[in-house]
Amino acid sequence: MDFTKKNIWVLTDGSQGMVSQVMGLAQQFSANILPIKTKLLFPWSKLQPGILPIFSWIFLNNLNFSFPPDIIVSCGRKSVYLSIYLKKKFKNIITIHIQNPKINFQNFNFIIAPEHDHIKGNNVITSIGALHKFTKNTIEEHMGSSFNIPKKKLISVLIGGNNNHYKFSVKEINKLSLEIQNLKKSYPEYSFLILSSRRTTREMKKILKHNLEKIAIIWNENEKNPYTFSLKNSDFFIITSDSTSMISECAFTGHPIFIFHLPFKRQSKRMEKFHEKFQQLNITKKLDYKNDLIPWTYNSLNESKRIASIVKERIIKEN
Repeated sequence: MDFTKKNIWVLTDGSQGMVSQVMGLAQQFSANILPIKTKLLFPWSKLQPGILPIFSWIFLNNLNFSFPPDIIVSCGRKSVYLSIYLKKKFKNIITIHIQNPKINFQNFNFIIAPEHDHIKGNNVITSIGALHKFTKNTIEEHMGSSFNIPKKKLISVLIGGNNNHYKFSVKEINKLSLEIQNLKKSYPEYSFLILSSRRTTREMKKILKHNLEKIAIIWNENEKNPYTFSLKNSDFFIITSDSTSMISECAFTGHPIFIFHLPFKRQSKRMEKFHEKFQQLNITKKLDYKNDLIPWTYNSLNESKRIASIVKERIIKEN
């Protein structure tokens, strides 16, 4: 079966984390990809799938059926509705949903879920961490000449923010700043690149600038994001524990990752399992005052490629 000729529709709510996951998997099959940001009428836009029936008129998208899908890759609650609808319209398509759809798994051909989610089923394939869009080519071919950032002896610090599991307060940002200051004193030959995320609050960014602007390069959000540059050129990464997607993406590079562990708002076995797995695989180590910048090695993660290979084998076997 020639998957490169297949038309793939990728469905999300438009959030970058979801887009990265569906694109990461889809591009392992074919370059014929149609991204769709799912838009729903109220109350479907607010309710979990399975409560209300699904009709064609609940979708606000202008769907182009002149490019009919062979494979659907979806992620997120809203995309569940559209995936189920398209499966009814095109009965022979393959539907793949990333993460727990929280509806009967038999609505999909395949479910791709992180190992730490602990969901099981005949059509469930587990991944280590999150899938993402980065490939060796996208990183190696990245042109970083527009950034005034050293390409040697670089440490990238990737900062998240508050979420359902972790507390990220002024106390934590000051503690992280102190860790970076101490590392800079011990290793003055290294440059530090500080990258915030959408969840990093304005207050946190101000504190980071106050604490670190004299010893680090702090990304100005009005400029182009050097994230891919950091993946290509960093010798080490320091990442806050809430950012599972960034940890998964950096694990693709094969370069050492230090995790700055935040306090839990409430205990999460799921998040504990995620970090335990990455430590067991020697991908990550805890950031603390004892750290030495001695590189270590591990097998880089390429979960999008591995998962796609499993799915392809099963599709061929079932046809």
